[in-house]
Amino acid sequence: MIRIAVVDDQPLLASAFAAYLERQPDMTVVGTAGDGAQALDLCRRTDVDVAVMDLRMPVLDGVEATRALTARGERPRVLVLTTFDVDEFVVAAARAGARGYLLKDAEPVELLRAVRAVHDGRAVLGGTEPSELLRAHLGSARTAAARPRSDVLARLSEREVEVLAEIATGASNAEIAERLRIAATTVKTHVGNLLAKLDCRDRVALVVLAHAVSR
Repeated sequence: MIRIAVVDDQPLLASAFAAYLERQPDMTVVGTAGDGAQALDLCRRTDVDVAVMDLRMPVLDGVEATRALTARGERPRVLVLTTFDVDEFVVAAARAGARGYLLKDAEPVELLRAVRAVHDGRAVLGGTEPSELLRAHLGSARTAAARPRSDVLARLSEREVEVLAEIATGASNAEIAERLRIAATTVKTHVGNLLAKLDCRDRVALVVLAHAVSR
């Protein structure tokens, strides 16, 4: 069973999400919270696999709650909910360790897919796993590197942009090395530089950030 916490400052929404998730044979909702501080308390008291987390909340917002939860270890993994597709809150949540994001007006079945994907350690971008979505957005590494640079990409070298584009497609270090015709050790160095320069805690955050700056 996937143990889920639902965190939203709108009680009706939290109840609706919780009721829908609870009906699934592989899921159980272990609690709900109305703000980030309550979420932290809930996750201290209860074993939670996935926290479905609103971003804009009083007391403690979803970004800071995500940062505090992910600092504790591998669980719970965080799926953030947002009214807007990609904004600074989504990017900040990715940097804080969220495994992906989902629009609040998404189809209910997308919520189920997203929770299962996040539970399994995969990234979720607006309900879609990143490989084919980011290939469509970023195209080849060369195309991505040739695009006008956002403030985020401006921090990176051309090679780092190429590596980021490949990471965004879900490629492993070995696959990136083969595609870009560079050594695997060089790829590892570039990945480390990307994590540091973009203030991302893991590859999932890099994927979500790459998606955000490609839009």
